[in-house]
Amino acid sequence: KHQYSGTLYVAGMGGHFAVVDVNIDPSAESPIQISSLNRLEIGESSTHPTHDPRIDTNDRNTMFWSTYKKDKSANNQLHVGKSDLKSGKVLTDKLVALPEEAKWAGANYCGSGQSEKSYIPISMAHAGYIDVFDKKTMDLKERVMFTDFAPDANYKFAHAVNSPDMKYYYVILNKSTPKTKDSWDTTGEYDLYLLDMAALEKGQAKVVKKNTLKGGNAKTSISFRMTYTPDGKYILQSVNDMFFLIDAKTLEIVAKENRQAGGNHDALPTADGKYAVLTLRAPNPAISTEEKIVDGWVQLYDIEKREVVGE
Repeated sequence: KHQYSGTLYVAGMGGHFAVVDVNIDPSAESPIQISSLNRLEIGESSTHPTHDPRIDTNDRNTMFWSTYKKDKSANNQLHVGKSDLKSGKVLTDKLVALPEEAKWAGANYCGSGQSEKSYIPISMAHAGYIDVFDKKTMDLKERVMFTDFAPDANYKFAHAVNSPDMKYYYVILNKSTPKTKDSWDTTGEYDLYLLDMAALEKGQAKVVKKNTLKGGNAKTSISFRMTYTPDGKYILQSVNDMFFLIDAKTLEIVAKENRQAGGNHDALPTADGKYAVLTLRAPNPAISTEEKIVDGWVQLYDIEKREVVGE
């Protein structure tokens, strides 16, 4: 009988992360029970809206983060930083200027990967880019534009994560067709790239493997953040109204789940790789719809059986 407990750090636009302690029993009618709910603050909603938690593989008490929107009070720059998960204190907070090529910057850092020495967030700006920061100092070491590895691609939004052995940096771009110079329509197709991590840390984009996937709904199946299973066999890919289980070697979809009941924006494995926890955005009927507030939900997915479990 598999039972689990752990803590989820769920990013929020209010300048904080929800800290969600959970107990998981796949045999229960409601398999995920929240035992406590708190939050980790990194700043104000006007300066530090965030989508990106990345816990350090070297020190599980340290979490790196980056911001989604430009800070108008700081010359429209972005923030990157790291926090102590025990004390909740911000350890480092640095400002980063956008590149001149990022003509559209309505959405910015929204995911990340890491190596032993580097924290590597990816931007959803257009043109998009990948930044390499030194974990100790949080200084920007390298910047790689998407045009270095996807020069002819039309895309809307980008996300990334490192492989468990930290040899690769996996990137997914939503293929799109431009409507105007600042607006794109997604197509339900995705360009996937495996970049060599060692080269990326040197500011070079070396594509190890590339694949294009189909299988989503054109306007609603937008890819978001992802995680590898601990053994590196699968990539757990959130796709808004869907969830993809992707073979990490072939970069092909091996299973998919329709998530119409909630927008799937993250997918995290249990430590044994048997289940995935899907984080969802869904309207909360207890909150006035006039406020347009979307609540956070979690749901369990059985990776072996390839199906959702319970409520």
